[in-house]
Amino acid sequence: MESCNCIEPQFPAEELLMKYQYISDFFIALAYFSIPLELIYFVKKSAVFPYRWVLVQFGAFIVLCGATHLINLWTFTMHTKTVAIVMTISKVLTAVVSCATALMLVHIIPDLLSVKTRELFLKKKAAELDREMGLIRTQEETGRHVRMLTHEIRSTLDRHTILKTTLVELGRTLALEECALWMPTRTGLELQLSYTLRQQNPIGYTVPIHLPVINQVFSSNRAVPISPNCPVARLRPHGGKFMPGEVVAVRVPLLHLSNFQIYDWPEVSTRNYALMVLMLPSDSARQWHVHELELVEVVADQVAVALSHAAILEESMRARDMLMEQNVALDLARREAETAIRARNDFLAVMNHEMRTPMHAIIALSSLLQETELTVEQRLMVETILKSSNLLATLINDVLDLSRLEDGSLQLEEATFNLHSVFREVLNLIKPIASVKKLSLTLQIASDLPMYAIGDEKRLMQTLLNVVGNAVKFSKEGSISITAFVAKPESFKDARIPEFFPVPSDGHFYLRVQVKDSGAGINPQDIPKLFTKFTQSQTLATRNPAGSGLGLAICKRFVNLMEGQIWIESEGIGKGCTVTFLVKLGIPDRPNESKLSFAPKIPGNHVSTNFAGLKVLVMDDNGVSRSVTKGLLMHLGCDVTTVSSSEECFRVVSLEHKVVFMDVCTGLDGYELVVRIHDKFTKRLDRPLIVALTGNTNKVTKENCMRVGMNGLILKPVSVDKMRSVLSELLERRVLFETIE
Repeated sequence: MESCNCIEPQFPAEELLMKYQYISDFFIALAYFSIPLELIYFVKKSAVFPYRWVLVQFGAFIVLCGATHLINLWTFTMHTKTVAIVMTISKVLTAVVSCATALMLVHIIPDLLSVKTRELFLKKKAAELDREMGLIRTQEETGRHVRMLTHEIRSTLDRHTILKTTLVELGRTLALEECALWMPTRTGLELQLSYTLRQQNPIGYTVPIHLPVINQVFSSNRAVPISPNCPVARLRPHGGKFMPGEVVAVRVPLLHLSNFQIYDWPEVSTRNYALMVLMLPSDSARQWHVHELELVEVVADQVAVALSHAAILEESMRARDMLMEQNVALDLARREAETAIRARNDFLAVMNHEMRTPMHAIIALSSLLQETELTVEQRLMVETILKSSNLLATLINDVLDLSRLEDGSLQLEEATFNLHSVFREVLNLIKPIASVKKLSLTLQIASDLPMYAIGDEKRLMQTLLNVVGNAVKFSKEGSISITAFVAKPESFKDARIPEFFPVPSDGHFYLRVQVKDSGAGINPQDIPKLFTKFTQSQTLATRNPAGSGLGLAICKRFVNLMEGQIWIESEGIGKGCTVTFLVKLGIPDRPNESKLSFAPKIPGNHVSTNFAGLKVLVMDDNGVSRSVTKGLLMHLGCDVTTVSSSEECFRVVSLEHKVVFMDVCTGLDGYELVVRIHDKFTKRLDRPLIVALTGNTNKVTKENCMRVGMNGLILKPVSVDKMRSVLSELLERRVLFETIE
């Protein structure tokens, strides 16, 4: 018993546990009661929380749990039954509320999870929308840059400016360290450095076009990343401490540009592509973005389009310049041609006047000789001289006719004439020459050929004389036959005249004339040359060098004017040839009256007119022409006074002079003289009849004569018969203007 009393008593274990439980329940109850306060504060502050009643229920559960732990404090000591009942009720309520809360959470958790899913989905969509907005902003920025670059590129249509502007704008927009353009050379085997942004490398550096990296870029229509160390990317030296920036290359279509040359560019590119190389700054972490690559690709296409437009513009400008040069050359040629035509016409006019003056003397003196007593043989000779002189005068007109034919100013003189007499007249003119050469000359006129026709007698006779004259000229022996008949409609389809398209009518017929000779003949290949002026067949020119080759050229033009056709046939040298021509002539309405009007003039026609004592004044600066005209007038019985100048004529002319013949080809003095004579004689009846006697055949002379009030105009040469008829008509009508073409 004593030993037990010496051991110190220990604190019972149950009592210590109870003490700890008591303290824990107190703090648990305190914590449980603080949580509802926090929930109430949360619910109060959260206006959009959808599960407030769940929070209230959960708060009740926590409060009951806290109350249970609080009541449990009184159970650690002796307690009453009331405490036990309250404790029991608290636990029961806590159990009920906890179960209800657990069941409610089973239904709420899926909703909460779906809300979380939607929240995650919305966050994902928001992130995607942000990315899309970024892309849109990037695309807008890229589009803005593209529009800006396109505007800068297309602001000019000079291809060199386009390329330089492209490099500058790309370098500024993309902040490039270098940008270069490589063009194919003329051979198409190399690419040549044509432009650089910084001008770090000399222009003209070349690389082979068949490099793999170049083929890779040319085979793609996208911007292709390339190594900074490849030949086309080594545009500037890299130091050891510098890291080269990323490099991309893109092809630029040349769109088959022609004459597109910079330094050594080809006229037509063999590769159809240029190469654009773009380099980012060195020692930079910057990389190429997708929108930047798209920008480069779009700009490359825009450059191709701009270059094609520039090429079209340059081609059009080149064509315009060529056209302007051609127009200048044509204008110069036209002016030179007009100058040559004026010089030719002036020369022909002067020569025409100078040639008509001696012809005037020959014809006038021959006609005077014809008026004398002559033997039959002498008269025949004089008539031949006179006819040949008239023919020569007509041939002088051929030179002027040719110029008029070429410029289209020649007009036919349509009149009724004796068609049969034309052929007989030609035969009579040619017979003396044919008889000298002992050639047989025959004329066959068809019975159905009208006696009279309407047309240009002079041109028809001239054509016939040329053709028959050539046959006589180039025939040394044999015969020449002339056949004339009305062409039948079926003959118009002759294969030898494929370009002839006649227009038949009731008031017209086509005269067909064939002149066949047994002369030298012509090579068939030389026949087309015969209708070219101043051109002869070499064979004919060798055998007979006489002639200028002008006759057939004029004949062809005359025949064309008369709506006809002319052609030559020959089987070869020494086999003769046949010349055939068709002309369109009119049929007179009253042939009987025509026969009377064209009856041959009898010699007694000039005896009935008496000009004895008629005072005539002649002014001509050419002494021979003046003497010949005086002789003609004196032969007709006129009292003739001659002067050689305008002043002398004005001084000599008086009221006694009834007619004044003056040559007006010496200048304006003749026209001024007419005005002065009219002023000298104020009364119209006192004025002499003033007639121009000239060798000038242009219309301006006739117009000037009519303008100053002259009474007539007569062309040289003049025969006795012509002077007689001129004086007769002039005194009867007081006006006479001979027709000038």
